Order: sequence, then structure tokens, then C-alpha cells
Amino acid sequence: MSQLFQELKRRNVFRVGLAYVAVAWLVLQASDIVLDNISAPPWLMKALMLFMAIGFPVVLIFAWAFEVTPEGIKPESEVDRSESITSETGQKLNRTIIAVLVAAVAFLLVDKFVLEDDLADAAAMDKSVAVLPFVAMSRGEDDEYFADGLTEEILNSLTRVPELLVTARTSAFHFKGQDIPIPQIAEKLGVAHVVEGSVRRDGERLRVTAQLIRADDGFHLWSENYDRDSNDSFAVQTDIAEKIATALDVVLDEEQLARMQSVGLRNPEAYVAFQQGVEAYDSAHGSTYQADRLLIANEFFEIVLSLEPDSSLAYLYHSDYYAHSLLASVINADISDEQRAEAFEKVNEDFNNAIRTAPDSAQRNSAAYDQALFSGRWRRLPAITNDILETPACVTPGWMDQTTLAYGQADKLLSSSLRLTQCDPLNFAGWSTTANAYLWLDDIDAAMETARIGKEATSHPAVRNAMINALLAAGQVDDAEKIVEQEIVSEDALARFRLLLAMARGDRANTTLLLDELLETQPDLPEIHVQSFAQGGLRDEANALAARIDADPYGYLILMGLPSACVCGAPWDLEVTPNFAKLLEDAELPWPPASPINWPLKDW
Repeated sequence: MSQLFQELKRRNVFRVGLAYVAVAWLVLQASDIVLDNISAPPWLMKALMLFMAIGFPVVLIFAWAFEVTPEGIKPESEVDRSESITSETGQKLNRTIIAVLVAAVAFLLVDKFVLEDDLADAAAMDKSVAVLPFVAMSRGEDDEYFADGLTEEILNSLTRVPELLVTARTSAFHFKGQDIPIPQIAEKLGVAHVVEGSVRRDGERLRVTAQLIRADDGFHLWSENYDRDSNDSFAVQTDIAEKIATALDVVLDEEQLARMQSVGLRNPEAYVAFQQGVEAYDSAHGSTYQADRLLIANEFFEIVLSLEPDSSLAYLYHSDYYAHSLLASVINADISDEQRAEAFEKVNEDFNNAIRTAPDSAQRNSAAYDQALFSGRWRRLPAITNDILETPACVTPGWMDQTTLAYGQADKLLSSSLRLTQCDPLNFAGWSTTANAYLWLDDIDAAMETARIGKEATSHPAVRNAMINALLAAGQVDDAEKIVEQEIVSEDALARFRLLLAMARGDRANTTLLLDELLETQPDLPEIHVQSFAQGGLRDEANALAARIDADPYGYLILMGLPSACVCGAPWDLEVTPNFAKLLEDAELPWPPASPINWPLKDW
């Protein structure tokens, strides 16, 4: 037996076998990845494995029966032992084995740290979907709102499935009424699948058609028609969502089904009223008549809440009118104390109800943050903020930048806002917040690039403003001026930005002239005035106005946003605002903030 072992060793049979196993393993691993990516049939990989297995004894027999010589491969029996070079061949085989083992280790490392992430990303991408607004095929007064409502409820149900990546409403509804090819929409939204459909209502009869389309080849993975009573719309929306999830290879257990069915509106009238309310709400922001339009929006949300009293989102939307009423009431003699007290009571009531009816922790924390912020209970903010920013949800509260950007938490906000740009890529909030976070992290190039992409995607003023701030931080005042002169059409806004440019240049004479004009023509903007005083280096004026605002019971609602809006360090001396200072202490927020932009006229 010992003699046989020595002969096997001399003929390099062991080395050949080891080299074959190493090479075969490496080939099979690489083939598995390649065949999977080209969607090869499963039998092909099995055939390759069988071929490799059959080859193993063949190469061992070959190594035993043949030998490599300087004249080529010969039968071992014809080789003179004195002329054998098996030792040299063994050394070559050793080097080959070492090289293959090094390659195998490198492959394992790449597979562990690169390919696994890539495959995970590919798997996630394969379960990504956008639900486009269903087309209203009938022409009833509310049919289009009904179709939008049905679409949104399908989307809401799908977002309850953790395995799915679902594009948020803002981005999906961007394509409403546009005749754009599905692959182009999918590319812009970064999804692999698109849901589209139509809705027709005829009296109490409802006909819904829905289909799930694979974007890269237009293949219909699933489609179905529903003929139901209008009051049965909830069953239709949940069935569509469940069929879509199943078609995307998501296994739905009883718990997941229950989660999908636990959200959204069930009443068709509530569908319609909610969509009308959101339409008015969206038109209010950025409008000169914001308060009037928010009041109109609230009339619709109150209809929703009368029909569906557990609609958390309706409460959150409803709160916005009262939140802005409180902001507008600070040092405004036209609004009585009774009106302010009522607005404070109403906004907290809405927040309480939004928290109580929230379908998940992400929405509950979002409402809790807004409540703590507006009610002045800032001691609760650190814990709530951490919970929100550490939750992988497609939501960032609209007021979150107030207590993060200027207070050393821009890195945490950045992670959250980047998620928003991915799940809702046509929502301006994700891009503007991300650009501002980069600005506060002193990554000016990233801030400008993010704002550029965001401007192309959304054309929203908030993203434009983030771009202007990034250019000012980079010292590119002339480039910022080009944007101001080319893109800002409102005379009031233009006056404010021209003042901003003068202060960024350190032009004292022009700053004084433009600031006097601003104070005369736009007297009811205390937050803008404090900011301008600070950026213009007028410390006494900034302190005096900040102190006056702080003396108002709701003055902190104005002061809280100024450090991040000013981008100028401390806009005032903290000791002149003791009430605001107490809130900062409660929330453990540091002072003074940093100053991402250098304002030449400001020397403190």
C-alpha cells in the first residue's frame, strides 16, 4: 500500500486531482453567476456540474497513465525513469494550485463583499414597482378623483409589504395624463415593474382593469378585470395589491395580508374627498393665498374624517392650516389671542389623532415629532428624531430640518433624505434636504451636484434655493446671480435674493439700500428680517428683533427655523432669547451653529 501511495505521489496524481478540484470549483462558481445573469435554464448548470464530476476520475486516470516529457505527453510505461521530469512537473502543478487557490480566495472575498451586495441590489430591484395613476374612462364629476384614490390605496397596500420597493405617490403621480413609454417611466423612477390600469364608473357599477408590466420587455406578468359595485372598491384595491405582490414572487402570509388590508380608505366618497383635499393642499404651498387654499383643503379633509375617522394622514394634512396660522400670528397684531389659542389647540388635537390612528411606527413618529416641535415639548425631540432617522421608511417629516441641519445632525438627516430620493425620486423634498445636508457637512461639490440633479427632476424652488446656497458657499456669487435673474419671477422674491447677493459680496452700500426697501415693502416677514440683519452684519438689529419674537408665546416657531435658513452661524446672541434657549437646552441642541457660507459683513 505504501508503495502504491509513493507511486501515486511520484506521478503527481494527487497534485493533478487537487488542481482539478480547485479549477472546477472556480469555474462552477463563476458559471453560476454568469448563467444566472443571462437567465440560462437550470438544467445547463446541472449539466456542467455533471460534466465536471465525470471529468474528475478521467483526469486522475490520465495522470496515472501518462506523463509530461520534453517531447510531449507519453504513456508512463514508455518513459525511462532516469529521464522522467515528474518532479519538475510537480513543481509547476504546485504553482498552479497556489495560483488557483489565490484566485479562489479573491473570488470568495469579492463574492462576500461585492457580489452579495450587487445580487441583493439586483434582487431588490427585481421586486421594485411603481403604481401609475389609473385612467378614469368615465366622465363623471368625481370619477378622476375616484381613480386617483383607488390608485393611491393600491399603492398604500403595497407599501405594507417589506419585500417590495414601491415608488411613493408624488413620483408615481408625476406621470398622470402623460403619454410616455413604460420603459422610460420605469427608468426615471428606478423600478423594474409598472402597474397601470383604468377605472370606469356607471352609476353604482364599477369596472377596473389592472395590469403589472415588466418594464424592460413590456411583458404582462399579470392582468385582471373587475366588475363590481362601487361600494366594493376596497375589496378590489386589496385584491389587486395582493395579486401584484404574488406576481412579484412575494409569499404573503396571514400577517402580511392583514397589514395590507389594515391601511387606507374604504369609503368611495372618502376616496374622492381626500384627493380633492390633497390637490388644494399642494396648490397652497408656494401660493400667495396659502391660508385660503389650506382652508379649502381642510373642508375636504373634514369630509374624509367624518367618513373615515381613523385616517391618520387626513389628520396630518388637516393640521397644516393651524400650524401655518400659528407661524403667521407671531408679532402680528391682526390675529387675536383667542384665535391663536384656538389654532394651538386644533393643531395639537390633529397631531394627537394622527398619532392615535397611525398605521405604523414611521407615521406615528412623524406625527409625534411635529407635535413635540409645535407644542414646545422639545425634551422629547432627541429620542423621536433618532427613531425617525434610523427607520428605513420612505418618509421624512417636513419640519425635520429645523432641529437637525444646524445642530450637528446633518449626517443623520442625509441618510434619511437619500432614502427619500430613491423611493420618491420626483419629490423635491428629498433633493432639497439632501443638498442642504451636504452643505452643512461642508461637501459643497456634492451639494451642488445633488441640487443640479434635483432641479432637473423637479424644477422646484426649494431645490433651486439649495443650489443658490451651495454656489454662495463655494464663493461663486456670479453663478448664483445668473440663477436668480433667470429663474425668479416674483418681484418680492427677487428683491430678497438681490439683497442676499449683495450681502454675499460684502457690498455694504447696496445691502443698506436693498434692506431698507425690503423693510418698507415687505414688513410682515420677521423671519426674513432677522436673517437679513444677521447676514448683513447688523448684530444689534438682529438681537432686537429676535428678542421681540422670543417674547411672543409662539415665537419659537419662527426662531426654530432661522439658524438653518440663515446658514450664517448664530443669527443672534442666544442670551437675548431666553425662551428659545430653554428649548434648545431641553432638546440638547448645541449653540452656536456652524456657518457653511461666509458672509463678509458678519463678524460674530
